[in-house]
Amino acid sequence: MNNPDWSERFLAFLQKERQVSEHTLDAYRRDLLHCADWLAEQSLDFSAVDASVLRRYLAAQRQKQLSSRTLQRRLSALRSLYKYAVHQGWTQSNPCEGLQAPKASKPLPDVVSVDKLGQLLDGDAPDPLEIRDLAMMELMYSSGLRLAEVVDLDLADIDMAQRLVLVREGKGNKSRLLPLGRKALEALKRYLRERTLLLDSVGSQTPAVFISQRGQRVSRRTVQQRLARWGKLQGAEQRLHPHQLRHSFASHMLESSGDLRAVQELLGHADIRTTQIYTHLDFQHLATVYDNAHPRARKKSSS
Repeated sequence: MNNPDWSERFLAFLQKERQVSEHTLDAYRRDLLHCADWLAEQSLDFSAVDASVLRRYLAAQRQKQLSSRTLQRRLSALRSLYKYAVHQGWTQSNPCEGLQAPKASKPLPDVVSVDKLGQLLDGDAPDPLEIRDLAMMELMYSSGLRLAEVVDLDLADIDMAQRLVLVREGKGNKSRLLPLGRKALEALKRYLRERTLLLDSVGSQTPAVFISQRGQRVSRRTVQQRLARWGKLQGAEQRLHPHQLRHSFASHMLESSGDLRAVQELLGHADIRTTQIYTHLDFQHLATVYDNAHPRARKKSSS
């Protein structure tokens, strides 16, 4: 079986049997095609690959200054291809076994300070869309919601009397009940009055909490664009995006409470190791306090 057949039959399997998304399928195709082109330059094809060939391939890619994430993704695509090839009997072993691409360094989450976030959220919202934007931002910061969770919220998910928000089957298909802060509650009450007027004006009905001018559920892209717009209007030093508010919620909660398990539950993280990234941020804050406060750590003032 020649080189193109391996990858094309594997991609057909992913599409028909696994029913992966077009986006995922395109990613596999690009990565496998890239490797196939390199192999062709070496007068090789997938059937002639062993671990030493793959090490040469990865080394060649590293010399091109590709990111660790890209190398990991390409090796993952090859590992999946050869797993399928072994299952089909095209080859006896998977040459990717035991190989590891360099680990990608995990950048610390992008967090806005309490003071700067207060300035952003205390900005004036004179028109209905900005009132909606402010309510979305207050809710994301109040309850640590992901972008998709905010967009998917329905009216039935918010209990104004009990000050609770139900996130239905968030990431990992796990629902969670979250508290609703005072500022977020005030912003929501103000927005919901505008929402009623907007729906009446366009003759629309939708269970969605956050809606567009046409009376339809607001899109993720719109939320991203509107938050960036808001940050720019308020003079933010960095581009404001939805996950910044979630990161800030987590960091500020951990900084104030020190309760990692509670923050894990609020964020909906299945693994506490995912939440532990915020402990690094908290340590940075403590280190700054220490440097400024400890008599043997403070920098000498210039005379």
